[in-house]
Amino acid sequence: MKLSCIIPELMLLALLGTGCDQPERLRVPDHPLLHKLAPPITLRYDSTIILLADYFGRPDRVDSIVAALSLRLIFSADSSILILKPITQDIPFLSTLRVWSGGFSYDLVLTRSPEVSVKVTYDPGRKRCRKVELAGQINDWTPSRTPLQFHDGIWETTLLLFPGNYQYQVVADGTWMLDPANPDSASNGIGGYNSVLRAGTLSELSSQGIYTEERTGGKIVIGGTGAGSATMALWQNYRIPEQLLHFDTTGLTIEIPENARLQERSFIRIWAAGPGSVTNDLLIPLQRGKVITHPAELTRTDKETMIFYFMLVDRFYDGNPGNDKRVNDPEVAPKVNYMGGDLEGILEKLREGYFTSLGVNTLWISPITQNPWTAYHEFPPPHRKFSGYHGYWPVSLTSIDPRFGSPEVLKELVAESHRDGINVVLDFVAHHVHQDYPLLASHPDWITQVDLPDGRKNIRIWDECRLTTWFDSFLPTLDLSKPEVYELVSDSATYWVSEYELDGFRHDAAKHVPEVFWRTLTRKLDSVLQRQNREFYQIGETFGSRELIKSYINPGMMDAQFDFNLYWEVRNAFAFDNGSFEDLNTALLQSLAFFGSHHLMGNITGNQDMARFISYADGSLSTGEEDREAGWVRTIEVRDPVGYRRLASLMAFNMTIPGVPVIYYGDEFGLPGANDPDNRRMMKFDGLTENELLTLEQTRALTRLRSDHMALLYGDFQPLLVSRDQYVYLRSYFDDVVIIAFNKAREDTTVAVPLPSRVQAGTLKPAFGSIVEIADNQIQINLKANSFEILVH
Repeated sequence: MKLSCIIPELMLLALLGTGCDQPERLRVPDHPLLHKLAPPITLRYDSTIILLADYFGRPDRVDSIVAALSLRLIFSADSSILILKPITQDIPFLSTLRVWSGGFSYDLVLTRSPEVSVKVTYDPGRKRCRKVELAGQINDWTPSRTPLQFHDGIWETTLLLFPGNYQYQVVADGTWMLDPANPDSASNGIGGYNSVLRAGTLSELSSQGIYTEERTGGKIVIGGTGAGSATMALWQNYRIPEQLLHFDTTGLTIEIPENARLQERSFIRIWAAGPGSVTNDLLIPLQRGKVITHPAELTRTDKETMIFYFMLVDRFYDGNPGNDKRVNDPEVAPKVNYMGGDLEGILEKLREGYFTSLGVNTLWISPITQNPWTAYHEFPPPHRKFSGYHGYWPVSLTSIDPRFGSPEVLKELVAESHRDGINVVLDFVAHHVHQDYPLLASHPDWITQVDLPDGRKNIRIWDECRLTTWFDSFLPTLDLSKPEVYELVSDSATYWVSEYELDGFRHDAAKHVPEVFWRTLTRKLDSVLQRQNREFYQIGETFGSRELIKSYINPGMMDAQFDFNLYWEVRNAFAFDNGSFEDLNTALLQSLAFFGSHHLMGNITGNQDMARFISYADGSLSTGEEDREAGWVRTIEVRDPVGYRRLASLMAFNMTIPGVPVIYYGDEFGLPGANDPDNRRMMKFDGLTENELLTLEQTRALTRLRSDHMALLYGDFQPLLVSRDQYVYLRSYFDDVVIIAFNKAREDTTVAVPLPSRVQAGTLKPAFGSIVEIADNQIQINLKANSFEILVH
């Protein structure tokens, strides 16, 4: 492939002219080369690398590429990689990369990085240091990535950081410590503290940029301070030409292209640039060219509507006692042995209507591949013995463990779920296999080395050896950089989709797998799914910086990942008295800026690898203790009812912010527990206490609210009040407005909030019974201690 005709964008506009006979109709191909919605590409100040195959299934069919005058385009020898390098510092905050193929053009949105320069210094005083480094969220806790330089008695470095808060520590000659020059610190969630670096502000997202104001016939009206000439609108991946955009004092009017009438589902996407950065973005779903205004017009395949429910299969419900086969080993404690849950149990609860009544529409089930029949000692002390009840020790990549079910039952579960409007997402393990995986005997070179040159065992060295580390001594890591390995494993994953008509994958340990695997897998899935005309959702598990997490999200790899960085701030704000909504708001705005205002990131209530939220919220657990060991040495139960109220607030938050809510089984009513394995107790359906029943009903009410309001599915987000203990924000989508208010204090309080003039406050009503007064477009809400309220029309 040889790309040609690289024309500056300003020249391109002149060439296009205005002589289109039918300006309301865009010229688009019948079979697009880019068939997924491409998220914006953030331009870095030095250079930005783009793998064209991530966006275009056949990059060899790309003819030419157009960019702004301020960018230089550099191609690899085979033209498969494009590098964008700034020529000047005057990079537009908002522009496009226009890609031509076969006479048709596609537009990739480019946004200028809002990175700010932050200087960090360390004064050793009289102490002599040979080496000083930083470790933290700035570099995925890897000190070697951020060395400081010694100058005039001070160690220093200058960082380019995305605006937000970053936890870190100084590492001097291998000794980790808080930054002695920085009094700002925060809990690390595991009993210690980290220094906090605050970089820049997120003011553009704190104030309302653009919002959906009106739809009339085939037109959409966009309001807001950002709705001006710096606004960019796309239909699918095609920039809407200026002939269809009309600016006046009321805002921006967009004519919906006629092409949209030919597609069952398509989208208008809008971005705006403020004085100093890009503001929020808008996502407007269309059905045959008409703006969707009611959730009844949406289906389970509309990813923004998803509400996940995550179950460990063995711990959910035993629907077939005949397949129960516990490991017969006295060293295996009951809590880490099989308890009998299976696919038939999930199917039985589906038929009983449990998931429908709960209001979830996507079931995420833990791995169900064949696991070993015996138990193994864990590598770290005290070397307890575990079975593979959780499913994460695959002996086979394609066969179902009979303790979990059979192919027939899985097909039945998927078919009946689909009839009920519910997706089924399978947890797939690509990173490692169990040592009994048959092919390892004939292919010992298919795994990474466990013995490091310095004598250490390469086990659980999460960041330093990210792509090679083993999770345990009996779980060899597959060398997925080798073609024969990533082809085999990606074929195995594709088999599950073809055979069982699954709706998505949750990918275990995503950051520990080379990117070539994810690209290979997604390419194969796209081939299958396009033939079947099916939607598919891939979400990964990555503990790390937002930058690392985002690097896996694009059309050629994954749709999303779990937003663990946001969860830590959510837990800190809602579970602990000393938590702050101010820090939570910063974290939320940081995620929206990183992943987009309408991202598909997973917003969790918890998961199988962390202690239950309620057990921190009620004081049963302390961040100052080892939370795994706590579950072995004492019984963790809910000891203070405040935990239920705080859990309900967490649920309300997750159900009302952008992203995909993810409920970990049992969190819908407040199942307690320390960390693994205590957080994996058998699910409880009967004998719920009064507090548990109330929490369950609140969860059901919250899922209904989310599913019934377009504002909570596709609405913009605007903070209205942010303080240490109170938090109020607004979501709106045309005339559907929802206001969410929280009080985390232990005392009742009243919050008074002025509303934007566009909001008709008179018809807003509280969904959870708080006393509300509205006058002169100001709203006053009486909030009880540790509570929330949601106002809807």
